[in-house]
Amino acid sequence: MARIVVLGSVARDEIVHLDQRLREGTHIQGRPPVSRLGGGGANTAIALAHAGHDVALVAAVGSDALADDLLAELSRHGIDIGPVTRMAGPSTRSLVLLDPEGERTIVNLTRATENRAPRRLLDLAADCVYVRSHGQKLAELLRAKAQLCPIIAQMRPREDGALPAQILVASRSDLDETVLNDPLAAGTALAGEVLRWVIITHGAEGAEAFGINGEHLRATAPDVPVVDTTGAGDAFAAGLTQAVTLGLDMEQALPLAVAWGSAKVSHRGSYLGRDALHQVLRPLRPKGSTGPSWPNRT
Repeated sequence: MARIVVLGSVARDEIVHLDQRLREGTHIQGRPPVSRLGGGGANTAIALAHAGHDVALVAAVGSDALADDLLAELSRHGIDIGPVTRMAGPSTRSLVLLDPEGERTIVNLTRATENRAPRRLLDLAADCVYVRSHGQKLAELLRAKAQLCPIIAQMRPREDGALPAQILVASRSDLDETVLNDPLAAGTALAGEVLRWVIITHGAEGAEAFGINGEHLRATAPDVPVVDTTGAGDAFAAGLTQAVTLGLDMEQALPLAVAWGSAKVSHRGSYLGRDALHQVLRPLRPKGSTGPSWPNRT
């Protein structure tokens, strides 16, 4: 069991099942909303807790009654909510429009965000940190934390040097052609010298990883029925974090992460549940392995 810290959001998702795909200018029918726990940080943290890890969530909730419900639910999943802070105002709520093919469109209704970088991150012991936060200046904190443990972060190419992390992850659909043409250059500009890998996910087509020593790896996604794509990227990130804490190299880690993401889309919910996780083959730590295996810079 590893000690993992997740930095991200926690939300109440309101799910509306549609009778057809979204199309501009059309009038479509939807069922009344169904509420469930969500948010990128919570989704990843819960999957890792279901895998048996000791997981702490660094997040913000509001000052409303919804915050109490969210925190209680996180606790029931075994998440350490001590690092969650309360902010004045409403908690995060999202409207999730789910079409018959399982594709989702997310509309953020309210957001609870911190005004400053969460310096409490430095005080939390961690074997690995996963970052899925877009509203804070984190460079100073992550640069210090990256000296102590591996960091996996969702890529957001906005400012050079803004996201020091050993592994950057992004969905192809979120990237422009400049980044896609040279992922390592974009990743190095964002993460600096600490960078080791840039991973780009391709949905149903799997994922590919680019290493600083010229490695280019691909992992194909299994053919699974698509029920609900909500949280698939979060499940992928959880699987990747699992692999890092097991000390697996990227050739082993990438297909494991793809398997976790694929398991999520074949089940309903915003996060990877225990039953779905049990269907994923999780390799044991390799004999003699003591921690993450990173390629050395040349």
